[in-house]
Amino acid sequence: MSRNFVLKFFKADSLPREWYNRKFPKSDSLEKQVEAIIETVKEKGDDALINFTEKFDKISISREKLRVSSKEIEDAYRKVSCEQLSALKSIKERIETTEKILLEKLRGIEINQNGIRIKITTKPIESVGCYVPGGRAAYPSTLVMAATPARLAGVPRVVVCSPPKTDGSVNPLTLVAADICGVDEFYRVGGAQAIAALTYGTETIKPVLKIVGPGNKYVTVAKRLVSKVVAVDMPAGPSELLILADETANPKLIALDMSAQAEHGPDSVVGLITTSEKIAYEVMRELSRIAFSASRRDTVTRALANNGFIVLCSSLDEMIRLANEIAPEHVEILTENPEELAGKISTAGLVLLGQYSPASLSDYLAGTNHILPTGGFGKVFSGLSVLDFMRRFALLECSPDGLIKTLEPIRVLAEAEGLPNHYLAIKGRFENE
Repeated sequence: MSRNFVLKFFKADSLPREWYNRKFPKSDSLEKQVEAIIETVKEKGDDALINFTEKFDKISISREKLRVSSKEIEDAYRKVSCEQLSALKSIKERIETTEKILLEKLRGIEINQNGIRIKITTKPIESVGCYVPGGRAAYPSTLVMAATPARLAGVPRVVVCSPPKTDGSVNPLTLVAADICGVDEFYRVGGAQAIAALTYGTETIKPVLKIVGPGNKYVTVAKRLVSKVVAVDMPAGPSELLILADETANPKLIALDMSAQAEHGPDSVVGLITTSEKIAYEVMRELSRIAFSASRRDTVTRALANNGFIVLCSSLDEMIRLANEIAPEHVEILTENPEELAGKISTAGLVLLGQYSPASLSDYLAGTNHILPTGGFGKVFSGLSVLDFMRRFALLECSPDGLIKTLEPIRVLAEAEGLPNHYLAIKGRFENE
């Protein structure tokens, strides 16, 4: 690729509509391919998993090797450094601290009014499957983000599926992450076939009640297709970062953050929305320098060329409007008063304020979860949390005085809806008194 690499550049009023609401692209051929994989796994079980692993991952494995053994996990500890182990534990501790506070707040809800007492009660989902991308890359941090809140919620059975490396093994740091997070079962299976196995089960893998975690387009389509059978968390596909900046921003930091996000993969979406033409061109220059010297240069430059963009706006309000329309996974606000703008962002998966709150921090050690909605789905989905691993229901207790006060309104509504026995069921409690 030429060193004269530049991003797509738009003015706000000329931004193509396809840059808004960037849903995952619909492809009939992709959907049919994923449907065929799911049906084959449903019909042939372990044999299908073995065949698809050989076809897609170019690895031959036996049925006995589908599940990672306890010895492999023990051996993994000898292959990671003390520093790596410490870093994993730090991620776990920080996400745990955030999620514990959220859980305590939820469990403490009790409402008393007009003789009616309502208490919110939670129970964990019985089994959860966590999909963790793998293969050529490794994402032990994603495993921690998925498994930690599941365990904190009290899920009795936490299962992980992740594709194997080219030699058939699983990244040792990912296995250590699974162990310190208390994962019950780990399977070296990836792609749509892993989602199918978690949904319908095979001879080796028992089905789960919910599937969480990010993945490529095959995983994302598979999760959508099986969602009528099993619960899923959210559409979490290729990573996204949108930076809002004014003339006070540091163009080098913007370029560094865009380059960091682009290294997730060639499908990553990275954009800058700014009110400063000077910042826009300085960021372009910095990106050309940084991207071409990056250690993952091919991935970074492909992502920037395919899905990188800069939009020049006439005002801060126009920046906010565009950001809310695009609804990206991450929004960084690098302006003179980031808090003021943050209050107006309503659709992002995560909002990061100021130059010392980069997306890279949230990917690892901020205490927020990095499994977030993408493709514009931040408009209706939230990031993964302990709440995704439990059912919430209410305990209700009413006093005689409280119930009798409801008689007349319930009579009116029951008659209006043609459900008179609802009213009689309440009235009957007072007829012999």
